[in-house]
Amino acid sequence: MRKLLYGMNLSVDGYISAPGDELGWSEPNEELFQWWLDEERAIELFLYGRKLWEMMSSYWPTGDQQPGATPAEIEFARNWRDTPKVVFSSTLDKVDWNARLFDGDAVAEIARLKAEGDGPIRVGGAQLAAAAMRAGLIDEYTIVTHPALVGGGKPFFTALDSWVNLNLVETRTFSGGVVLNRYETRR
Repeated sequence: MRKLLYGMNLSVDGYISAPGDELGWSEPNEELFQWWLDEERAIELFLYGRKLWEMMSSYWPTGDQQPGATPAEIEFARNWRDTPKVVFSSTLDKVDWNARLFDGDAVAEIARLKAEGDGPIRVGGAQLAAAAMRAGLIDEYTIVTHPALVGGGKPFFTALDSWVNLNLVETRTFSGGVVLNRYETRR
């Protein structure tokens, strides 16, 4: 069975974006960007909610052609284009860039995708990840905390019906005071 991973950059107060979907507080430095690239290379399938899909697909299809793109950004763009993706949305009509659209029961589809292979899957997007979290489908949480308080916005975590116990499997500090904590769900 595949592992379902959920990880994002977040503020110390637990938000993945500030009010107005502002992300400027979480700009990764070269070291952190390279770390994310290395992580993404291992992913066999990306699962996106509509908003994150729109953000990613507005930049990364041509991210390697942008003026001043670093070698890591060039590789990230290529990896992003090549990795299969499922976009969960009932409002989009079509998707491209090695993606397929799904507009049914997201939790059932994520459970099906987990059962059909053995390579890791990454879920992205606050609402989609929240549904997977509430259903107990997430196997690993990667929390990359930036030294910023944003005071509101989109939270990384959602309200749960019951506790989820976790095991700390990795911790790391990046330059600029960014701290990574990776947890596995204790089953």
